[in-house]
Amino acid sequence: MIIGLIARAILPGRQNIPIWLTIILGVLGAVIGNVIATVLGVEDTKGIDWIRHIVQIAAAAGLIAVVAPLWAKRVRR
Repeated sequence: MIIGLIARAILPGRQNIPIWLTIILGVLGAVIGNVIATVLGVEDTKGIDWIRHIVQIAAAAGLIAVVAPLWAKRVRR
């Protein structure tokens, strides 16, 4: 949930999507970000995995950037 909210906050402009969709895209972004981080060789640490979190937020932001305009077109009909 937090990843989706952070991703939505860093994107410029307004994203007219409901909070439930933000949460779903945040979860999907976290999963995709974990896969990408693993492929890139990001190791688990004893502390906070900053690189992994940044990749997760970037993936969620990409999903929101793609889905928000599609959602806006759907709602306008």
